[in-house]
Amino acid sequence: MEGGEGTKRRLIAPRTVKEVTQFRLDPGRPLFSATPEEILAGWTTDVYFVKTQEILDHLGLAQTPVVAEIFPRREGLLAGVEECRQLLRWVNDNRPADWAPLTVWALREGDVFGPKEVVMRIEGPYGLFGIYETALLGILASSSAWASAARLAKEAAGGKPVYSFGARHVHPAVAPVMERAAIVGGADGAACILAAKLAGQTPVGTVPHALFLIIGDSLETARAYHAIMPPDEPRTILVDTFKDEAEEAVRVAQGLGKALGGVRLDTPSERGGVTPDLVREVRYRLDQAGFNHVRIFISGGLTPEKIASLAEAGADAFGVGSFISAAPPIDMTMDLKEVAGKPMAKRGRLPGRQDNPRLLRII
Repeated sequence: MEGGEGTKRRLIAPRTVKEVTQFRLDPGRPLFSATPEEILAGWTTDVYFVKTQEILDHLGLAQTPVVAEIFPRREGLLAGVEECRQLLRWVNDNRPADWAPLTVWALREGDVFGPKEVVMRIEGPYGLFGIYETALLGILASSSAWASAARLAKEAAGGKPVYSFGARHVHPAVAPVMERAAIVGGADGAACILAAKLAGQTPVGTVPHALFLIIGDSLETARAYHAIMPPDEPRTILVDTFKDEAEEAVRVAQGLGKALGGVRLDTPSERGGVTPDLVREVRYRLDQAGFNHVRIFISGGLTPEKIASLAEAGADAFGVGSFISAAPPIDMTMDLKEVAGKPMAKRGRLPGRQDNPRLLRII
């Protein structure tokens, strides 16, 4: 979709079924995920929106001014607003010169919303943004779900740190989106490098069991980590690879002394997982040996219920993966509420703008 000023509208999105039919992919494409350019160009939309645009263009109605509102089916914590803002701002910047711009209102990222509360309102020519309904709803639905799950995990931790470790459970194309949304929801950080950078943070994490298995001993691995990693990297060491977790925790603490910041428990489900009793024993033995400063970090199959019980038992921080990454999307719906200045809606919905004083203008 290239061209000069006369084809500027085509740079925004496909306008006809013929354009969709003629669209060809690079046969050497290495991955199936959409690029930012493809999303902005409208190629991730549902095809029925292209058909809608073609009919409106044919009838001369594409510039019809409308008011559209987006609302959720259930309560949650909002994320994805910034991506939606950037997408719609791009649309404004690339609109035909004789078209009116879009104006957009939304709740803030991190705001809690209720069922059917208007979280975003878009006003302007339908032909500018209708093609992006699929993308806008998908951004908000998934991001808000991940943020909402992170909020539940953080609340269960009682103020103790929670880090998002869910990148391995989702497609790498959306892993940064997911973990950034988790930070919006209250997570204190993320392991995924790009996600943390997008959130203005430093990625967090230690090393996997693979390093311990290759080196062959927990204390030797801990000493190598301490010797090689930069001084500002926390010394948090896995202690569940080879031997009893409590014994290994004390052994590693004795080997590293004051340099050890924490031990990580990631006991697999095949051995019962990390239990409150195990946490209490590790804490007791570390304290008994004089290592009160060593914190206990927990990861592996955590849910809010497990987090709460482990926090009460003495755990200091948590790495949460699949509970956040597998959160079901919060269904979002976009409805037209005004058409050409007249209140209007489909049956079952209330016509006209639905009042929400919490909305802030973002474009």
